[in-house]
Amino acid sequence: MKRLTAIMTVILLLSMAFSVLSMRKISASCNCAHTRPSIDFLASAINQDGYYKGIKLCGRVKVVEHFADIKVKVVDSFPDLKVKVVESFPDDIGEWKFVESGEDFTVQFVDSFPDIKIKYVNSFPGVE
Repeated sequence: MKRLTAIMTVILLLSMAFSVLSMRKISASCNCAHTRPSIDFLASAINQDGYYKGIKLCGRVKVVEHFADIKVKVVDSFPDLKVKVVESFPDDIGEWKFVESGEDFTVQFVDSFPDIKIKYVNSFPGVE
């Protein structure tokens, strides 16, 4: 019984190794997006269109202490989003108007484990 288990384990490991090797061959020979290995874990949480989990990152923003839509950390370098605080018409990605009611989404400012990192700017807001 132990011998059969050992043989099955070896077969399983070999099949996994061959599938990884074949994936590398496919991705090396074809530059198609559907065959390339994903590196999404290294990418920003914000997509290129300026959305985070379906939330468009512009508009009226309410700061809350708990149960926010997005947990935000303010940084000086390598932000996910550059934010410009505006008083009217926060229509472009990265333009935020802070409000007490009638918000488009809520944020909670945190020091650790943020969903996104932002940097305040005076010009050129948007996705980094």
